[in-house]
Amino acid sequence: MDSETAKRLAELLLQIKAIELRPDNPFTWASGIKSPIYCDNRVTLSHPMVRTYLRERMVEAIQNAYPSVDMIAGVATGAIALAALVAQEMNLPMMYVRSAAKGHGRQNLIEGHMEKGVRVVVIEDLVSTGMSSLQAVDALRDAGATVLGMGAIFTYGFQHAQDAFLEKDCKLFTLSDYTHLLAVAESRNTLSETEAATLATWRQDPRSWGTTVS
Repeated sequence: MDSETAKRLAELLLQIKAIELRPDNPFTWASGIKSPIYCDNRVTLSHPMVRTYLRERMVEAIQNAYPSVDMIAGVATGAIALAALVAQEMNLPMMYVRSAAKGHGRQNLIEGHMEKGVRVVVIEDLVSTGMSSLQAVDALRDAGATVLGMGAIFTYGFQHAQDAFLEKDCKLFTLSDYTHLLAVAESRNTLSETEAATLATWRQDPRSWGTTVS
């Protein structure tokens, strides 16, 4: 991860409110986890400058790490648009992976044409627990793809997610992360010491942290 890119992107995500910090009034995720942060990178699509920055930095990262990539795959739904932008810029074919097989028609799990053995880089918008991201990797491998790695806009950096990617032997790179986000948020002087401490503590054990929040 390039530190300057990570900081710049964190600034942009905060500016456009793709990421919101609310340590005193936590969000509740679908999993039930209480969280002082909420990240919705689909907001970036409404901001051409940010959208362009993401496309350029993701293409650059892929070209540096995987010069032999044949195809780009997006994880539905949040990463489909970015995957399409990246594939267009790189003049590569693109597909996307559903969270579950379609319930009618061809009942596809993977949308798009893919030859067996094709070398794929997977694009994700956000890595939290890593479960849905790695389900997409499994689906592509089961279909005969060679997954070179996954690139994401942002990660919370949970240890259990890092362990899951290692267990699946899937390399993960991200453009920004929670560590850089906290540094940028603190530099903006919009957080109290207590709020900054809350945000720093949450990532260590988000499930237990949530049980202490009323």
